Amino acid sequence: MANPPQPSLGYSVTAIPSKPDSSTPQPEKNSVPLPTMLPGASRFPPPKLQQDQIPSPSLQNPKLLSPANGVKTGSLVPHLSTPPGPPVFTSPVRPTAVPFRTSPATPQPVAFTSGSTLPTSSPSHFSNGSIELQHQVPFATNDSIPFEESSCALFSARKVLKQKKLANVPSLGFGALFSPGREIFPGPQIIQRDPHRCHNCGAYANFHCKILLSSGQWQCVICHKLNGSEGEYVAPSKEDLHNFLELSSPIIDYVQIGNKRPGFIPVSDSRMSAPTVLVIDDCLDETHLQHLQSSLHAFVDSLPPIARIGIILYGRTVSVYDFSEESMASADVLPGDKSPTQESLKALIYGTGVYLSTMHASKEVAHKIFSSLRSFGLNIAEASRDRCLGTAVEVAMAIIQGPSAEMSRGIVKRAGGNSRIIVCAGGPNTYGPGSVPHSFSHPNYPHMEKTALKWMENLGCEAHRHNTVVDILCAGTCPVRVPVLQPLSKASGGVLVLHDDFGEAFGVNLQRAASRASGFHGLLEIRCSDDILITQVVGPGEEAHVDTHENFKNNNALCIQMLSVEETQSFALSMETKGDIKCDYVFFQFAVQYTNVYQADIIRVVTVRLPTVDSVSAYLESVQYEVAAILMAKRTLLRAKSHSDAMDMRGTIDERIKDIALKFGSLVPKSKLHQFPKELSALSELLFHLRRGPLLGSIVGHEDERSVLRNLFLNASSDLSLCMVAPRCLMHREGGTFEELPAYDLAMQSDTAVVLDHGTDVFIWLGAELAADEGRSAAALAACRTLADEITELRFPAPRILAFKEGSSQARYFVSRLIPAHKDPPYEQEARFPQLKSLTIEQRMKLKTNFIHFDDPSFCEWMRSLKVVPP
Repeated sequence: MANPPQPSLGYSVTAIPSKPDSSTPQPEKNSVPLPTMLPGASRFPPPKLQQDQIPSPSLQNPKLLSPANGVKTGSLVPHLSTPPGPPVFTSPVRPTAVPFRTSPATPQPVAFTSGSTLPTSSPSHFSNGSIELQHQVPFATNDSIPFEESSCALFSARKVLKQKKLANVPSLGFGALFSPGREIFPGPQIIQRDPHRCHNCGAYANFHCKILLSSGQWQCVICHKLNGSEGEYVAPSKEDLHNFLELSSPIIDYVQIGNKRPGFIPVSDSRMSAPTVLVIDDCLDETHLQHLQSSLHAFVDSLPPIARIGIILYGRTVSVYDFSEESMASADVLPGDKSPTQESLKALIYGTGVYLSTMHASKEVAHKIFSSLRSFGLNIAEASRDRCLGTAVEVAMAIIQGPSAEMSRGIVKRAGGNSRIIVCAGGPNTYGPGSVPHSFSHPNYPHMEKTALKWMENLGCEAHRHNTVVDILCAGTCPVRVPVLQPLSKASGGVLVLHDDFGEAFGVNLQRAASRASGFHGLLEIRCSDDILITQVVGPGEEAHVDTHENFKNNNALCIQMLSVEETQSFALSMETKGDIKCDYVFFQFAVQYTNVYQADIIRVVTVRLPTVDSVSAYLESVQYEVAAILMAKRTLLRAKSHSDAMDMRGTIDERIKDIALKFGSLVPKSKLHQFPKELSALSELLFHLRRGPLLGSIVGHEDERSVLRNLFLNASSDLSLCMVAPRCLMHREGGTFEELPAYDLAMQSDTAVVLDHGTDVFIWLGAELAADEGRSAAALAACRTLADEITELRFPAPRILAFKEGSSQARYFVSRLIPAHKDPPYEQEARFPQLKSLTIEQRMKLKTNFIHFDDPSFCEWMRSLKVVPP
């Protein structure tokens, strides 16, 4: 890719402020007698986390984005008046604006064994002769596993328009979703040697390369230069090239092991345990504390024996619990009004206390510590209580980094993978560094909030430099001031999640936050054919410094330093064509380098080839509407930083619809109206869901909730992103099966139960007629609950699951997320919701009478209001 340099637009570099050097008294040892553990203590069972989650066999799955739905090859149409790219990279070789965010995840780590036997592809096709370049046919043409079935690169179209003017129509846009840590089924081909790379541009040899059989030279698909293979690719015939996995598979993992990595551990059970430190709010009321204690007990029970944890409480002071005391809940106490000094940290770390300990040695001690927690005793409002959250995180980072004796042997161990700090917060940070005043009416609040934001961001960056991820799990009714806390989790590569209380959903997220695996030291390189320009990137990373970029003659790759490498995160790439394309194919190569939780160095290389076409209709038929909708949504949400911004962005969606109809639709006979292209019918419905859903609409009431959803969505995987844009509607049928239906209010049939999966929320709706039959109702509810648990089992953050009956007050959560179609004429209803045809006349009349009139437009009414004829 020959991307020209772009001028710097002021990419900001933040510096970590020096910590005050004020003296701090030595930590004070504080002991509290432990109450006895009750054998019947409330603990909900930890969720069963399994790698191969398979929904009900009868569950239809056409709308979920999954590897099976596509490697969906790319098209070329950038963005309209959708979000412009945030700050451009300062590096002269980076042509991309990169508004990066942090992300949630539930990765499934893969342990590599040195004796892996690797599946080979069926024979590739080569022309005979040893002089001409031999071109290998893509692996997707074989009968084994098509590339589309196992790709972590999803494009918004399978073909690319050759004409620049049409390809770069901004309303439709062109781009890709790349998930670096996505689990591949079956696993990717594994090579335990150094890769062959182009000496000119740095691209990797791949299965699209042309090979000279006589000399072993290969032609780079990115820059078209010839490269030597040190004779390795010399082969007497085309069949012999099958011995080289990189020439027969589009996805390759290069694994560095052996003498170069003496710490490599190939056995999954021997995964090195990075410590997890719980930082717990000590200012909770009795009800919240009881729920939190149950969640903490269940959390400890869910941990493997080798897991190491630390426990810290924070209020006006920071209490670091000592696992060496078995009969008392013993803690070292530090003041919370300022950052800890080096002297106080040395006294803590080099003392006799054990602050990180394995579960097999200290599980009972942890249970006793949690049982000893007491509710807040003073008569002070929740929002006015002093909480030194910033100081507590600083102390947690110090005990993770400093030498911490293992309780069993008294030796120091360095952890593998990212360490984790999980903050359990019930209110805002109002005391010490990074804090804000209790009241918004404080005369200096704006300045103090700005200072707190910068301090929290610097603390998050410091955590990231030490391979520590900070997750903040908030719960309760007290506002936590999300804008102040979000920079801490975001900069460290963690996530901030809001919960209604500290009950089951909080406990599940606590377990999943600690158990999700993450690679570290991640570097993503993206190379494209010279015809393609990457214009914007949205995802959990930041600009890679030049010194991390390997030296090649003309390395124009876009380099991204990843905050973490996890399965349920993705990067959204917006692309354009530089000019009219002359060649028949364009190429894209993604290479992510990282160290996994087993401390093996991995380089995952994914190469994609897309055909180019002149025909607009052929291009439209190749558009992958789900990927295109997600890319549009992420570019739009990037600019929706406030409620007023969100309202403005709804207007851009309207303009996008009108422009797509104008550029790609057809003129209605005897009318000046344009019909939306029928090939993109599903895309228009997804954009309508986006416009009225929780991301941009008025469903979510508080701005803190909207901010959390927005930041989660900007980094989410393709599967979670699609669910957050448009809910998935599943109707329960007799026998425990489910039928997937469009998310229209016509699904609200009184004799059925419906599951609605909206990503961060899952709703179970029971019709009034079904609810009146106690036996059928109980069976349907159990089946729906089982399905909800199955489809969200590995999701992080775990969604809220609510069940309610038709007509109840909570049913409004369900109704507001469905497209209102009950006012449409019957022929339009049947066209959008074919299941209606299976109902009797009496059932349809009963369904019609159940609806309550409200002013929200239907999908068809919305399209007509834009002067566009619905597809």
